[in-house]
Amino acid sequence: MKGDITLNKPLHTVGAALRYCTEMLEQSDVYFGHGTDNAWDEAVQLVMSAADLTVGTDADVMQLPLSEAAAVHVQELLQRRIREQLPLPYLTGRAWFAELEFHCDQRAIIPRSPIAELILNEFQPWYSGPGPSHVLDLCCGGGCIGLATAYYFPEVLVDLMDIDEDALSLAQENTIQLGLADRVTIRPSDLFDALGENKYDLIISNPPYVDADDLASMPAEYHHEPERALGSGADGLDLTRRILRNAGAFLRETGLLIVEVGNSWPALEQAYPRVPFTWIEFEHGGEGVFILTAAELQEYAPYWRE
Repeated sequence: MKGDITLNKPLHTVGAALRYCTEMLEQSDVYFGHGTDNAWDEAVQLVMSAADLTVGTDADVMQLPLSEAAAVHVQELLQRRIREQLPLPYLTGRAWFAELEFHCDQRAIIPRSPIAELILNEFQPWYSGPGPSHVLDLCCGGGCIGLATAYYFPEVLVDLMDIDEDALSLAQENTIQLGLADRVTIRPSDLFDALGENKYDLIISNPPYVDADDLASMPAEYHHEPERALGSGADGLDLTRRILRNAGAFLRETGLLIVEVGNSWPALEQAYPRVPFTWIEFEHGGEGVFILTAAELQEYAPYWRE
């Protein structure tokens, strides 16, 4: 069902709108993968945004009256979500990451990394150095990983780096929105090229990592995101290889590298069979995030150059 949606019953309450949106989404061809994984949760995000309510409000919200303007807005968002298969965060202009709200548009991919769980857990038990003072978010996109780190670590300086200046403009807006401009530096860089002599306690990266086959077969929703922020060569590891070759030079002795490679993790293990990557198991879902210490990056340096 990709055609126009016709209102089959009045949407006088939030509950009626939620039930209606859930039914329409279940009957459609939309794919859930940008912050939700089912029709009900997607409907909650859509209706709460249209009604300007806070997601997570108590059950009494179901009985709240829905204004005529809000009901019309629900219809508009729902039609575009189904007809154009646009990810919902691009329609609402906002996304949540690590319990923080971010501005979201097509200048960058939609925040959805399991690295959020690491940030909320203060990178424990993986990071064992002194309290971090300088953190790099490499391939930062709209800045969610680095900005969440800055938010939850109020003494830390954070650098946001990306080759895409459109994405960096979105990161700048999110930096201002969260009130973090005094501790966050934003600059364009092709990976480490613009870093100079900087050394970091943590280098965190969610680089493009989708392989060519997956990129070609992804659901329509993903094709609304910037392709250069998704694909990274035939096996998805072009950028990851460069990160592994160079990250050690920019980490302090007790530093830690954290990189997400998603579904390309088997290809990474195949590419470096003698490297014992540590893969993080997440309580709230997600996979394909590895960590390496600064010492490990140096120990296995010969393999990165192969």
